[in-house]
Amino acid sequence: MTTTHSQIPSEVLVGSPLTHRLVDANGVRLHIAEQGQGPLVLLLHGWPESWYSWRHQFGPLVAAGYRVVAPDQRGYARSEQPPDVTSYTLLHLVGDVIALIEELGEEQAVVVGHDWGAPVAWTAAMLRPDKVRAVAGLSIPPILPGGMVPPSITRTQYGEGFYQIYFQQPGVADAELAKDIPDSFRRILVGASGDNPLSTEPRPLVIPDGQGLLDTMPESPALPAWLTEEDIKVYAEDFALHGERAFTGAFNWYRNIEYNNELLAPFRGRRIDVPALYVVGDRDMVTSLRDPDRPGSSLSDVAPRLHGPVVLPGCGHWTQQERPAEVNTVLLDFLGRIDGAMSR
Repeated sequence: MTTTHSQIPSEVLVGSPLTHRLVDANGVRLHIAEQGQGPLVLLLHGWPESWYSWRHQFGPLVAAGYRVVAPDQRGYARSEQPPDVTSYTLLHLVGDVIALIEELGEEQAVVVGHDWGAPVAWTAAMLRPDKVRAVAGLSIPPILPGGMVPPSITRTQYGEGFYQIYFQQPGVADAELAKDIPDSFRRILVGASGDNPLSTEPRPLVIPDGQGLLDTMPESPALPAWLTEEDIKVYAEDFALHGERAFTGAFNWYRNIEYNNELLAPFRGRRIDVPALYVVGDRDMVTSLRDPDRPGSSLSDVAPRLHGPVVLPGCGHWTQQERPAEVNTVLLDFLGRIDGAMSR
């Protein structure tokens, strides 16, 4: 069944309507938003977001002649939340992407990911270049083969208070964020924004002993220009569908980082050989993190056909929401280089 969403920015509604439906892919039921016709572009959100984080990208991509699909990934928002923690490995997540491409009746897709969606996109491109004809990552660079540096390393680098270590404790962060879902979104989205007046230079997020994640993100007196109360409401209502487990599926992604590095060890040394793009804000906390396994490596070593990196001044972690015009321009230029001057 296909339905329309009542809370869609008017800029999205270009040509054919943006529609929503549920699809079965890789053994899990996923909610997807889709619009347009043409070559498929899959947009993969990050933590703690949903398809809605791409609301500003639909219109321009559809107008350029692409079929755009943004799922709520497994465990998030309106999609199914498998109960087993080990159902959230990168192999499961990449499997969802490949199955979704096939379920949509397509042979290939350009896959674009932000935050956690980026490791899924990078890994899909590494493992299945026959299905992923090009890849773009926002915020998170390609850290192959496991997607992220494992807790056994980050614990030594940043201590027990590092946010990814804090997320490893079953039920703890889950309960903290589910207590007041709208407030959690407001604090997190403002806290990691590039124009948060309370922030300083990008630095690793380390939670002081005895505090929680939200304690590190004081309530801001005002929302940044790119974020509205309506945006927060959309996120909060969709996550609330899972009740007390509103954020549990999302946190389970973090609880598999170590396991991902074990599972993908046979692919160590593999590169991303399809055309690639990396975009990051210069005020994104991710820019302060280090990968001790690759002290002298460059992005071009991992992705030889990389365009960029493109660095957005003043932009924080929510790349495509904070800087939609710049991101759309970069994405369309990247797609244009891949597809040529297509007449649409």
